[in-house]
Amino acid sequence: MRRLLNLALRSAPAALAEPVLPVPEPRLHVLMTTDAVGGVWTYSLDLAAALVRRGIRTTLSVLGPPPDESQASRAAAIPGCRVTTMGLPLDWTAFDAAEVREAGNAVGALAWQAGADLVHLHSAALVSDSIPVPVVVVCHSCVATWWEAVEDGPLPDDLAWRRDLVATGLARADALLAPSAAFAEATARAYDLDVRPRVVRNGRDCPASRAASPKPVILTAGRLWDRAKNLAILDRVAASLPVPVFAAGALQGPNGERAAPLHVTTLGRLDEAAMAEQFARRPIFVSLARYEPFGLSVLEAAQAGCPLVLSDIPTFRELWGGVARFVGCDDEADLHRVIIDLLANPERARELGTAARERAGAYSLDALGDGIVEVYRTLLPMQSGEAAA
Repeated sequence: MRRLLNLALRSAPAALAEPVLPVPEPRLHVLMTTDAVGGVWTYSLDLAAALVRRGIRTTLSVLGPPPDESQASRAAAIPGCRVTTMGLPLDWTAFDAAEVREAGNAVGALAWQAGADLVHLHSAALVSDSIPVPVVVVCHSCVATWWEAVEDGPLPDDLAWRRDLVATGLARADALLAPSAAFAEATARAYDLDVRPRVVRNGRDCPASRAASPKPVILTAGRLWDRAKNLAILDRVAASLPVPVFAAGALQGPNGERAAPLHVTTLGRLDEAAMAEQFARRPIFVSLARYEPFGLSVLEAAQAGCPLVLSDIPTFRELWGGVARFVGCDDEADLHRVIIDLLANPERARELGTAARERAGAYSLDALGDGIVEVYRTLLPMQSGEAAA
């Protein structure tokens, strides 16, 4: 199995150099856990598509709520990608530690049964001794870093045991990754890591959509129910803006948390094509997140040329410094002023959108695929004396 992995990784650059059909015959099999709740699902499908172009097939193992019809349809369109729904809770919605350990053991059993060469986890809490192959953990988010950014005081007991499971998993994983340097630093601080996770930034290749004239409207998107997204501030500011404010995303989460905006027009959870239509009108895109390990919706807006108004947090400064307007997470007056300024100066808004699109070019799906394949390569290096393929 190790020899097959080495051959697959060795062939990856050639597959990249000639991105033509048919794709290379898959010789490496990665089991990747995911959830269908938010950005992790988008990341997982995009990465699965990038990997198959490099001769790597993927089994996506879904924890938490199953994919809806639109999500399942998109997954089915990816060659070399199989989706299994495990019927087990996410680590942040599980009733107790035993449920999380059961999920980790189930991942190990599935990896063994499927003959996976490597396991790619979306949560360190799932690391288990039952996993028979090297384990990559991508630190997409966790309760400890979320609490640090959103709340005050010590971590409550119901989150402390979840943090402890993550800490144990981080220590046992073969490789740790993070989608931004800011979040790598936050993770290292929260868990007192000697070495920060390696940074492999997220990437997207958003679908093309019909051209549309810019509209003087405001748009936000994401898990609206999550207090970390800070929708309440934008909702209050929306009451005094001269243009409509739209919000795309779920209003209720799997943990029962809900958002109930009064002044923002909610669009519900939109599929990729519908979001592309929203972005094609190049609205002013606002994200006031208090906590954001990366922010795929911001990237999608930038790729469409939308001017960005973002909360002044380390992740957004790292990714979008110099091409976005920044406001304090709780500064309603400044948010109102910045939006009014962009509405009154459409040429300035257009320039910001163009700058954001240019910056977004650095966060491509190819860059993500290259970075992940390089990590896989380091986990299973070529054996000394092995003959060249």
